[in-house]
Amino acid sequence: MSMPSVAKPEAHQFPSWASVYIDKISDDGHVLDHLQTALEDLVQTIEPLSEEQLLYRYEADKWTVKEMLVHIMDAERVFTYRGMGCARKDKTSFPGFDHNSYVPVSNANERSISSILTEYKALRAATVAFFSNLTDEAFNEVGEASGLPCSAKAMVYMIAGHEQHHLGIIRERYLK
Repeated sequence: MSMPSVAKPEAHQFPSWASVYIDKISDDGHVLDHLQTALEDLVQTIEPLSEEQLLYRYEADKWTVKEMLVHIMDAERVFTYRGMGCARKDKTSFPGFDHNSYVPVSNANERSISSILTEYKALRAATVAFFSNLTDEAFNEVGEASGLPCSAKAMVYMIAGHEQHHLGIIRERYLK
């Protein structure tokens, strides 16, 4: 299936802190394709890991790989919800979320990697299906999250960049 082209968001469509994620994604308009290939890359990176590697913490207060994967999914859900709200012209200011409070109660470490990756693939399919059906107008509608600007376009780029950020951490800190 051919994915629609989605240009990078303009600076007024997202808070300045989000550029750390958005800048990780190339400005080629293929962010939805990147989401598909990034999922394949992530699965190929994670599937060979042992349970010991999946539960490793490089410092006592850092997340395990399993916790990080569930965190990425939590953020994807939140960003997709915000993107949907913007696309639907909801003028509600979407609340922030305390990602650090989600992880300890996620039970990620008690789950099998198979169940986490099955959920991840289903979530990604839903995310791509949603964003694939937005019009240019919907992608560019600016809303608000935590009192700061956001748009559906910015949210899909943040999903992709956030995943790349954490996959980079996994490769640098967990796969030595």
